[in-house]
Amino acid sequence: MSEPHEAKPRTTAVVLAGGTGQRVGLSIPKQLLKIAGKAVIEHTLTIFENAEDIDDVIVLMAPGFVPDVEKIVARAQLTKVTRIIEGGNTRNETTERAIAALGEGLAEGEDRNVLFHDAVRPLLSQRVIRDCVEALDRYQAVDVAIPSADTIIVTRTHGEDGEFITEVPDRSRLRRGQTPQAFKLSTIRKAYKIAASDPNFQATDDCSVVLKYLPDVPIYVVAGDEYNMKVTQPVDVFITDKLFQLASTAAPRQADEAAYRELLSGKTLVVFGGSYGIGADIAALAERHGASVYALGRSTTGTHVENPDHIEEALAKAHAETGRVDYVINTAGVLRIGKLAETDNATIQEALSVNYLAPVQIARASYKYLVETRGQLLLYTSSSYTRGRAEYSLYSSTKAAMVNLTQALADEWAGDGIRVNCVNPERTATPMRTKAFGQEPEGSLLSSEAVAHTSLDVLLSEMTGHVVDVRQQDPTAEASASSGFEQALASALDRQGDV
Repeated sequence: MSEPHEAKPRTTAVVLAGGTGQRVGLSIPKQLLKIAGKAVIEHTLTIFENAEDIDDVIVLMAPGFVPDVEKIVARAQLTKVTRIIEGGNTRNETTERAIAALGEGLAEGEDRNVLFHDAVRPLLSQRVIRDCVEALDRYQAVDVAIPSADTIIVTRTHGEDGEFITEVPDRSRLRRGQTPQAFKLSTIRKAYKIAASDPNFQATDDCSVVLKYLPDVPIYVVAGDEYNMKVTQPVDVFITDKLFQLASTAAPRQADEAAYRELLSGKTLVVFGGSYGIGADIAALAERHGASVYALGRSTTGTHVENPDHIEEALAKAHAETGRVDYVINTAGVLRIGKLAETDNATIQEALSVNYLAPVQIARASYKYLVETRGQLLLYTSSSYTRGRAEYSLYSSTKAAMVNLTQALADEWAGDGIRVNCVNPERTATPMRTKAFGQEPEGSLLSSEAVAHTSLDVLLSEMTGHVVDVRQQDPTAEASASSGFEQALASALDRQGDV
């Protein structure tokens, strides 16, 4: 007879948000600072909200700012957050309050997994969370760390003469600690109970408490990530914001064709730039799955996106005939190559009107319709948005503007329930590209159908404010988006040769 299956312990993430913003020169706690359109703590809480291994979340917030977090949690609909309580004056006191809260309501002999994470580490990966939880199946205490790329020196100060090196430890054994730090609740509670009797007790992290007061408990180390950085110094704010801008997010695929039909049936799509290429493919795909589609283009419907009246008329017609507008997509664009000093005014005006002013006008005109349906605006950028290219100054700069427009509007319209996202296709086989570059080697370009399919997945998702990469070398290539901050760093380099 087989052994009865042991129930998996509940896993709680404790987000420690008791710090202030003094080191980054702020009058508010740094976890409330906005990065990529959202408060740092919202990014962090969203990670745990989406983590399959996390059952619930408790927040320990700086005194006086609990209502701020309550508003963030309510607006973002973070259902896993069960408690928001004030932290203490020190890191240790804050952890003690969390331990006390976690122990409430536990049955005799019941234990649980707990992950303590800094609120100001908003780039935590799901892989690290998963590895920590899995490690708790074998160990009672788990830390997260990465190798030190720098040589670490030990110094001593000699009066007014300054600092002098006294030791250079072996770098191969040195690690830089991160969070989360994970424990069995019974273990970390016992460590703090023993520590309470030490009049000199002081620690800056929780693993050191276990190490000192429960020396027989091994502390396993999970490999962290370089980008799991802590927002502490002013430069960290800038770097983190850039990483969010560069990072791509995968759009969740639907289970099957029936799921697409269920989600699209009865919905209305308005596609600007729908005459050919990606726009036409999106229109065909959505229509095939039951949506009412208005595919608009210069060559088919005489719609000029640079004309605000044409935009207004197209949206009004779709709404009048179907009673709703759920999704507005703009794939219209022009690619003009050449040195700026040699470019005439008409070409400059065309690039700005079509690639920048038109999306702005589309967004503005779409708002009143999308707010009714809590719909989505979908824009498009180019892999050249991360760094301008010689002879592509107009194109790459306007495409960079699309990313900023997306992130700004996602934040601005979040309270209205309107989602705004941006698709970033790798070099794609479209008539616009063929016109600019001629025929290119077969297999060297992404198909417009692949980009259209990913675009549809973005539209049907709940994501907002994201840049979604579609890259050919992805193993699932022809209809999938790459994801993660690992990809952000690597693809930022890859994009140097893309347009």
